[in-house]
Amino acid sequence: MKQIEIQIKINPGQIENPGAIRKEALKASGLPDDKNISTRVLRRSIDARSRKPHYVLQVAIGDPETVEPQKSIFTPLPLSGRQVIIAGAGPAGYFAALTLLEHGIKPIIIERGRTVNERRKDLKKIYTEGLINPDSNYCFGEGGAGTYSDGKLYTRATKRGNVGRILDLLIANGAPGDIRIDAHPHLGSNVLPRIVSRMRDDILSCGGEIHFNTRVDSFILEGNCMKGVVAAGNAIKADAVILATGHSARDIFYALNNQEIKIEAKPFALGVRIEHPQPLIDKIFYHQSPRHENLPAASYRISTQAMGRGVFSFCMCPGGYIVPASTAPGELVLNGMSLAARNAPFANAGLVAEVKLEDLSDPENPLCALEYQAIAEKKMFNAGDGKTQQAPAQRVCDFIAGKISKSIPKTSYIPGSYSAPVHELLPFIQSEALRSGLKTLSKKFKGFDSNEAKVLAVESRTSSPVRIPRNRETLEHEQIKGFFPCGEGAGYAGGIISAAMDGEKCALAAARMIK
Repeated sequence: MKQIEIQIKINPGQIENPGAIRKEALKASGLPDDKNISTRVLRRSIDARSRKPHYVLQVAIGDPETVEPQKSIFTPLPLSGRQVIIAGAGPAGYFAALTLLEHGIKPIIIERGRTVNERRKDLKKIYTEGLINPDSNYCFGEGGAGTYSDGKLYTRATKRGNVGRILDLLIANGAPGDIRIDAHPHLGSNVLPRIVSRMRDDILSCGGEIHFNTRVDSFILEGNCMKGVVAAGNAIKADAVILATGHSARDIFYALNNQEIKIEAKPFALGVRIEHPQPLIDKIFYHQSPRHENLPAASYRISTQAMGRGVFSFCMCPGGYIVPASTAPGELVLNGMSLAARNAPFANAGLVAEVKLEDLSDPENPLCALEYQAIAEKKMFNAGDGKTQQAPAQRVCDFIAGKISKSIPKTSYIPGSYSAPVHELLPFIQSEALRSGLKTLSKKFKGFDSNEAKVLAVESRTSSPVRIPRNRETLEHEQIKGFFPCGEGAGYAGGIISAAMDGEKCALAAARMIK
């Protein structure tokens, strides 16, 4: 028989019972319980809109040969002698490298930070000594920012590339197969490092080069053609350059601007990290606490309009931790992360408001949004003792009311927090929008402004404040041949999967140009 697909609903108690799933699928399809009929779950999500949350499954039914999943295989070709420089060893950079190898082109990856395991030592120093290594931190280093920020694999950019291929390559490198079926898959910051390490091994074993602790300083141009980069004082030539340095590599944006390579200011979003006890989030969004043992920690994606701009949650980390994501001394930046189990006591998310170009003093300046972001981060750091990564904090109810909190509830943020007027420290427009938006959201989600909820500041690295313009057809820079701006830093992605897909697209475009 041909494969058919059917949707079923089951209660949480059935999710780990393949027999019950099969029975419900066959019942819904009207087919007999024939041993020659196979079933396989294609998609799994949670519907929490009712008073009793349930799983929604998309199930394939058919003969075994039609139901078994097809595997993607990484098939490198012998190297042709051509080579492409890739600046950045995040998902865009590594998936670009794998794609180049499949076309017989040698990738030369230049990464300012350290290997994914060595990064841990620098992260530890942030907590124990308050020291920020500007080249190795939560944003910089092998694997990119997403490696130590939960490893969320959900994307809305399904038309930009082959999501399934990206997931299959991750599975081939050690990711659990469940990421293929979960509606909002994630890997956890304790799982991603070993996957990244295995990808590195594939790249190196197939003839690629990776240079860690090496920062790109400038670009080698011949007329309007990109011929390579200067990194750590050395000129490195190549047939093309893929720039995949992420949204926080401010020195790269300044280098491009100094060499009169066109960049543009881009709207982004800025706000706070909001944190609740996880049982409270379970109660709000599952309508039950404690939640059923077969339900994961509840998560949310919420948004509203306030003061003429969007206010929305970002990078929600159920059962997670708030972490210091600063990339240089003298600034304070927050982010969130979860381990694979998502079983920590707190839930946190970015809650941010749009920053529009008209908010800025000089919107014609391509670096104006970046500078707006940087000013907010320095202000947060200087609001404290000017020595540590302690974060200013406020109870949500007090933030809305515009008054300082007498005390701050316990937080997952290890460097610590202190009571401060966050509503005054944030840029005025975003602060007012967040306070107004929280009033609306708290009416819709009862308990969201609970006395146990607090905000810590600042969450400012939601996306790149700069876009590097490129040709829609060739993906090359508008002015520079052989130069491929790529991923989050260039303004063309917003997470691990979309960055990986953009890396593949840019690698394919570079391969077409070279051949």
